[in-house]
Amino acid sequence: MKKGTIIGLSVLALVVICFFWGMGQYNGMVTAEEGVTKSWANVESQYQRRSDLIPNLVSTVKGYATHESSTLTAVIEARAKATQTTIDPTNMTPESMAKFQAAQSQVSSSLGRLLVSVEQYPNLKANQNFLELQAQLEGTENRISVERQRFNESAQGYNVMIRRFPKNIIAGMFGFEKKIYFEAEESAAKAPEVKF
Repeated sequence: MKKGTIIGLSVLALVVICFFWGMGQYNGMVTAEEGVTKSWANVESQYQRRSDLIPNLVSTVKGYATHESSTLTAVIEARAKATQTTIDPTNMTPESMAKFQAAQSQVSSSLGRLLVSVEQYPNLKANQNFLELQAQLEGTENRISVERQRFNESAQGYNVMIRRFPKNIIAGMFGFEKKIYFEAEESAAKAPEVKF
């Protein structure tokens, strides 16, 4: 065989190997990015579960707590605002995440005020429907926390993948961008004040 043919075949073999290696790396990044998207969908699903429970809770409380109309209205309005605030997982920005977190925080705050006002109604506190709804809300809050943590873990794995050499070259070529994390609000750093 001629020297030129051997060099040509070697170059062709190298190109084929690089192509298949690059294809594998690209597909791995797509899989990781879809994992981040799925994790975010799980976070939203738990927030939706909470939003679905709120009307039942409000209806149960409304029957007992007729004097708490402003608190009930605040919960309903916060829920409506939160369900209208969504994030496209393929285009997450710190601004959209902050807006989403603010809306969800408002729901949490309104629910907290509602549950505090329930203390004034002993019959409501003993009502089985209310107790079940309260337990479901508490469970949902725990699920939200778990899904946010899983989302952050998924985003971290993806971010590490696209930033490591040599995958960062392929990520740059095909537009894979770093995903943002779900972060606690600044007010979460301060311990809540409990008054009796």
